[in-house]
Amino acid sequence: MDKARKFIWFPTPYHSLLLWLVWQILHDFSRGHMVLGALFAIVIPWIVAPLTEKEPIAKNPIKVLWYTLRLLFDIVLSNYDVAKRVFQSNRSLKPAFIAVPLAISEPLPLTILTSSVSLTPGTVSVELSDDRQWLYVHVLHLEDEQQLIHLIKQRYEAPLKEIFGC
Repeated sequence: MDKARKFIWFPTPYHSLLLWLVWQILHDFSRGHMVLGALFAIVIPWIVAPLTEKEPIAKNPIKVLWYTLRLLFDIVLSNYDVAKRVFQSNRSLKPAFIAVPLAISEPLPLTILTSSVSLTPGTVSVELSDDRQWLYVHVLHLEDEQQLIHLIKQRYEAPLKEIFGC
C-alpha cells in the first residue's frame, strides 16, 4: 500500500488526534461525544487537506535551537534597552521606518522572520511588500539604518535561509 493511500482517512494524523482531544476536553467523555469527536477528527482534516500548502521543513534541528536561543537572548537585551529608554526623555528617541530588502520568499520563513522582528522589543514588522522583496519595520530608536538592516539580515534572515534551505 503506497503512502498516499495509507493516510487517506487521516491526511494529518497529529491534527486529527489533537482535534479529537480538544473536543473531549471541551465536552464530557461520553460515548456520543467520543464518536462525534472522532467523526470531526476524520472529516475536518480530510476536507481541509487539499487547501493546505506544503511548507518547507527545517533541515537542521540544531540550527533551530540556536536560532531560538539567539532570539530569546535578543528579546531580553532589547527589553532592557527599551526599559532604559522609557525612563529617559522622549526627546532622545529617534523613531523611524526602514525598508529591509529580503532574500527569502517562502511563506513560513517569512512569517518566522517578521515574527522575530516584532517579538524583539523596539522593532515591529509593519508590512511585507506584495512582491515579498521588502519588509517594512518601525523602529523605536534608530541610530544607523544600514547597521540595523545588516543586523536583521545576519541575525535572523541568514539563519532562516540555512534552516529552511531557501
